[in-house]
Amino acid sequence: MKAITANRLRDGEVVFLGDGGRWVESFAEAALFPRDEADGVLAAAKEKAERERFGVDIYAFEVVEQDGVPVPATMRERIRTAGPTVRTDLGKQAWGKQAWGNQAA
Repeated sequence: MKAITANRLRDGEVVFLGDGGRWVESFAEAALFPRDEADGVLAAAKEKAERERFGVDIYAFEVVEQDGVPVPATMRERIRTAGPTVRTDLGKQAWGKQAWGNQAA
């Protein structure tokens, strides 16, 4: 499986392509695509985001299942979903949001 990510231009926030083509801030809300469909979805999302000047550095990344939960396959993407590793008082983890799995209320 793959997910699609970008950096939002207005504030640099890491975002993920969610259901219905909307961009979401939480990886837990990201849409997951079979590998053979991801390139087509990526091309369309990239073209739209660039045309609308929404985001940059738009790409697909590998997702694996861990204990029944989809998680980014690489450390780079895990860090991008949660925020800085040296200061847990910054980034998404500081807001009480889980990087993947169920969202905190």
